[in-house]
Amino acid sequence: MRIDPNHGPQPARETNSSTAQNPAASASPAELGEDQAQLSGAHTQIQALATQAAQLPEVRQERVQALRQAIQGGRYATTPEQVAGAVFGHMLSGSAA
Repeated sequence: MRIDPNHGPQPARETNSSTAQNPAASASPAELGEDQAQLSGAHTQIQALATQAAQLPEVRQERVQALRQAIQGGRYATTPEQVAGAVFGHMLSGSAA
């Protein structure tokens, strides 16, 4: 309970017989000064998405194999500027290990 010296006296609340015996019976948690928390369903959704992400393979083997075959067959063409741009973009995104 907090005492505020700048706030004047408050009139006493009327009580009926049931609240006189048990004042907490009709008082809401906010009236009793208790903390309240309301949780959304976002936490469960985040947990479900994290579980799904954990089940995904870290390396897409089919993509790696296709690129490997293209490089070995001489069909993969890129410029040094494209490589540098990709490396730089990867570093900026924070994905670099």
